[in-house]
Amino acid sequence: MPTEVKMPQMGESIYEGTITKWLKKAGDDVAKDEPLYELSTDKVDTEIPSPVSGRLEKIAVAAGKKVPIHTVVCWVEEGAPAAAPPSGVGGVVAGMPPVAPEQEPAAPPPAGEKPAPPPAPAKPVPEPAAPSAPSEHGGDGERVFASPLVRKIAREENVDLSQIQGTGGGGRITKEDILAYVESRKAGPAIAARPAAAPALAPAAAPPSEVAGAMAGRPAAGAAPAKPAIGRPGEVVPMSPMRAKIAEHMVMSKRTSAHVHTVFEVDLSKIWALREREKDDYERVYSLKLTFTTFFAAAAAEAIKEFPTLNSSVNGTNIILKREIHLGIAVALPDGLIVPVVKNVEEKSFLGLQRAISDVAERARLKKLTLDDVQGGTFTITNPGIYGGLFGTPIINQPQVAILGVGGIEKRPVVIDDAIAIRPMCHLVLGFDHRVIDGAVADQFMAKVKNVLQNWSLPIK
Repeated sequence: MPTEVKMPQMGESIYEGTITKWLKKAGDDVAKDEPLYELSTDKVDTEIPSPVSGRLEKIAVAAGKKVPIHTVVCWVEEGAPAAAPPSGVGGVVAGMPPVAPEQEPAAPPPAGEKPAPPPAPAKPVPEPAAPSAPSEHGGDGERVFASPLVRKIAREENVDLSQIQGTGGGGRITKEDILAYVESRKAGPAIAARPAAAPALAPAAAPPSEVAGAMAGRPAAGAAPAKPAIGRPGEVVPMSPMRAKIAEHMVMSKRTSAHVHTVFEVDLSKIWALREREKDDYERVYSLKLTFTTFFAAAAAEAIKEFPTLNSSVNGTNIILKREIHLGIAVALPDGLIVPVVKNVEEKSFLGLQRAISDVAERARLKKLTLDDVQGGTFTITNPGIYGGLFGTPIINQPQVAILGVGGIEKRPVVIDDAIAIRPMCHLVLGFDHRVIDGAVADQFMAKVKNVLQNWSLPIK
């Protein structure tokens, strides 16, 4: 009897959700814990995994439809053989051989065993050197986004995931991507390798592509940001659930808070040199990319300890000062923006903070966040400068009272002791609620952040 897959309840206050995209279609094999569909709620967007292994028998709820929790959205026939392929496919799905009725579906081919070749050869691309061991990072330290199932296949087949170009959302490597790679590698020298990065457009004196990649684990070295598919000119395109929620939240924030912004320029020479000196060891020892975002987050936390009003909320005529510092880290997605929260920053070392930021940023792009991951923020950091902007004037993330915007980091001439010097400079913008925070307090807070960054003395290990 097929297993019912129901719309989950993502939190106590959530009673419905929208299926934004099906990642499998009827007749596809699916492994247990492999993503079935993307779910959007009022609080979080995430991928919902299959509860069992088998074949997706029937889809009951179409993509784009909102349904109550506990509604059956599809059925999975546990242990069912693969469905007969449509005409022209020849029994091969994503480079896999046909599965006989008595066989278990969706099992990756064992190492060393050559399955039936795919119906068409992969596009000829130069073969990279064979990796000595599977890797979850690119050659420049770029994080690779893949599900646990894909990583399992990579370990079994000794595949370096950094050599595969993901076709899933946000560059995620899908099961089809890695199986096609394995098949093409066994079939001959032509393999589906990750294409070379496009040449950087920025001047060599100030490599913003490197800075962009280091800010929050985002793609580096000329990688173009993912662009949402919004239709063609002349079309009327409805807002996605995420876009509609962003619009509602931003308009509400502008109606609620008396927004004021102050801008400070910061010389990042000290942390630039520190990061250059330590980033390779950081990756080698901790398997983490040492990002500039963590420096800004740590500096903001230090300043909040001295100016706790920035870490508060408003309830009527009362100001609620928060004991804990829960930092929201804005993460850009192809179809919008989400702000996962790093909890209890005041208790974390720099290394612990870097781990937490890398974790929530990756899970945000993989749509693996839980409801708890996006609730309870007390102060937010956003980074519009990653795409080359000088600075932005961010909108406060309610019910918070302040948000720190990080502008682009670039080397430029500045006057130091009556002499012109080339320094890595950055604009920081504080958006604050004038109902609670006066300009003097806001500027004192920013002066503290600037001082921490320019005279960095905190341990990073």
